[in-house]
Amino acid sequence: MKRTHLPLNGLRVLDAAARHLSFTKAADELAVTPAAVGQQIRALEEMLGVVLFRRTPKGLELTDEAANGLDALRAGFLQFEESVRAMQAGQSSNALTIAAPRDFTAKWLAARLATFSKANPDTRFTLVAADEDVDFTEANLDLAIRLTTGPGENEGIRLAAGAYVTVAAPEGGADTPISWPNCPVADGVAALRLADAGLAIDAAAIGLGRATVPLILAEADIASGKVRAVDNAKESDDAYWLVAPLPQWRQKKVKALVEALTA
Repeated sequence: MKRTHLPLNGLRVLDAAARHLSFTKAADELAVTPAAVGQQIRALEEMLGVVLFRRTPKGLELTDEAANGLDALRAGFLQFEESVRAMQAGQSSNALTIAAPRDFTAKWLAARLATFSKANPDTRFTLVAADEDVDFTEANLDLAIRLTTGPGENEGIRLAAGAYVTVAAPEGGADTPISWPNCPVADGVAALRLADAGLAIDAAAIGLGRATVPLILAEADIASGKVRAVDNAKESDDAYWLVAPLPQWRQKKVKALVEALTA
């Protein structure tokens, strides 16, 4: 059913003016000028085709037409307030849905979510594997992690400076390149092609070749000795970003997680 256009600003002014029976006091409440209150009332009268106030020697008076609608108007505003509170209550939800590449979740994100969960035991996570852009509304996402050059149209923060490193088995191992989609190694020279950078790191660890991967994915495995860095990390414009549209980005639960992941 098509909704009738409601002049909400004018109705809000009407409510205040009717309670105070004074344009000046209504203006003080609404933080506008008395002239602005008068303009809103005149515009509302013109739209409705009725007179809402009369000036008398005793002051401002409501007309019968205005009085007839006030109870329903105020009940409507109370329902609006309840609706707003209900929507804001969602910000206190402890459920977060995050889209991230599978290898990023396995090599970096999962451990940090586990740490976050220990400090926030009521938090529940739903992880969606996604390497490309996803529709936040259709997927009901709160946050996404993308390997990209920036946040694009969303709000966002970079998790770490972009850098790639080549890794190999701790000792020995083949020298042939291992590739994965969008890796900085020419596909034509790769002896082994895998689905993502995480699998490439694991393949390098068992000696199947050398993989050039985002440094942030390989740091834990390098530190543990699972793989060794063949060369120094090389800077890249590509980096992992936390991104979300502004409404999601402003949620308290998202802010708390972003702060933890970027600490």
